[in-house]
Amino acid sequence: MTNRIAILAGATGLVGGRILAGLLADPRVAAVHSLGRKVLPIQHPKLTAHVVDFAALPALPAADEVYLALGTTIKIAGSQAAFRAVDFDANQAVAQAALAAGARHLGLVSAMGADARSNVFYSRVKGELEKALEQMPFNSMVIARPSMLVGDRNALGQPSRRGELWATKVSEVLGFLIPLNYKPIAAEAVAKALLAEVPTAQGKKVLLSGEMQPQA
Repeated sequence: MTNRIAILAGATGLVGGRILAGLLADPRVAAVHSLGRKVLPIQHPKLTAHVVDFAALPALPAADEVYLALGTTIKIAGSQAAFRAVDFDANQAVAQAALAAGARHLGLVSAMGADARSNVFYSRVKGELEKALEQMPFNSMVIARPSMLVGDRNALGQPSRRGELWATKVSEVLGFLIPLNYKPIAAEAVAKALLAEVPTAQGKKVLLSGEMQPQA
């Protein structure tokens, strides 16, 4: 597919930033529309950055595909309600607006263990979002469910996440004992997997963390 137009929500995040870089570097992509609450610190001829209120999105430009990479933690958000407003409400709103703008292919950064029936709030919200998006008439939906992410959050102006740092150290020592799906995964690997699958996928496809690892 050539001359594709993409919408991306979450370009300032760990995976979203890698997705943005990949889209801008792809000669088959004609334009990228980034949605965020702050101005992006980069400029590019193919990039149009839109500062938006996710609770009141305007009509979006025509597009072929949409990537949802919005996410936070309860600690950063401050409450379960604030967490849900980002991880569920904002992502769902972008998907609906992108669908209305003509997008028919969707890529989602979810999480390992996402399950709408989970007793764990984080996993339940991720699963509920997946279920909500499945009800929308996209031609394809590619869901990435990464394990702990590896990447330089400090470079993005984000606080380091203790769980990710701990998982990385354990993996360095005991990696040979850890199943591939549970090993920490580089944000770049998740972005590459979505960028490779979303443009041509049909129907629903779930990418488990092990499948996205470079050695898989």
